[in-house]
Amino acid sequence: MPTPWPKSPSCHPSFGPSSGPSCPSSPSGLPSGLPGCNPPGRGLVYCQHRNKEQRVEATSEVVLTPAAPFVTEAFDSDDPFRYGWRYVRVEQPDGSVLLRQDPLMLADVLHPQEGDQVTHSDAHQRRRRYLCDVFEAQLAHDPSAVVLDDVRIAWDVPELKPHGPDITVVIGVRQRQNWSTFDVAREGARPALIIEITSPETASIDRSNKLEEYDIAGVPLYIIVDTVTLRKQPTLRLLGYTQSGNGYQGLAPNEHGWLWLAPVQVWIGIFANELVCYNAARTPLGDYRALAVALAEAQAAQHAAEARADAAEAKLRELEAKLRH
Repeated sequence: MPTPWPKSPSCHPSFGPSSGPSCPSSPSGLPSGLPGCNPPGRGLVYCQHRNKEQRVEATSEVVLTPAAPFVTEAFDSDDPFRYGWRYVRVEQPDGSVLLRQDPLMLADVLHPQEGDQVTHSDAHQRRRRYLCDVFEAQLAHDPSAVVLDDVRIAWDVPELKPHGPDITVVIGVRQRQNWSTFDVAREGARPALIIEITSPETASIDRSNKLEEYDIAGVPLYIIVDTVTLRKQPTLRLLGYTQSGNGYQGLAPNEHGWLWLAPVQVWIGIFANELVCYNAARTPLGDYRALAVALAEAQAAQHAAEARADAAEAKLRELEAKLRH
């Protein structure tokens, strides 16, 4: 699968008198119109050079950290934290320790560390909560089944770094724990289903990098809840992949465009540009809010009916009393 990030050009960091760090060869690897690695006010740029990644800030502060296998991108100066952030402990000369807030790169979104804060939209979170609630209800009868929400997964495949899927369903867990990282080798169980809900700026890694790497990891069912723009409107679509002998192949939808998720025994579909799950009988499964509203309405209707019955009974007693006198 193609990677959305080209490898950085071989570059030699140098500092100009006022323009900040620059890289003579960077124009071929950076977006057009960017003179050098870090023009003034452009935020952050990562360059690879001799297996190191130089982190260059607009303040000209330089910190050397281990390189990611790929990354060449420039942050928009208005929001260097658009992907998220992590807090890094920095020891001061006097021995004290400060926490520095560092922006995340796309490579960090693909392979997060524990404690990374990845930004998500309200719609993303709402859809993730809905799917988690449905899946947990479907698997409530199986004590070995867990639904993990934004929990890091460490694989038993040496060449794969950990991922942070939006939703992971694992069946066959010996004992539930409060995982921040689920270690496949240690737990002796692996994901049966992974779902990613795309965001516009990171969708490429869900459609490309993770598609390849989840296949290598042996994830039998991978679903992407994808948002694309059609006629200038955000539109949901579902992409499903199952493993075959030659890698992932597309999961065929039914006549309604729904995809069958065997590990949780539900259909997943789209209605009115929103996610809807259906049970095996094709009955829609509402979210918690919808169920709570329906329950409240049913209780209100029951109370109203009881009040009417009480009023009718009281009226009947009143009439009987009048007849006796």
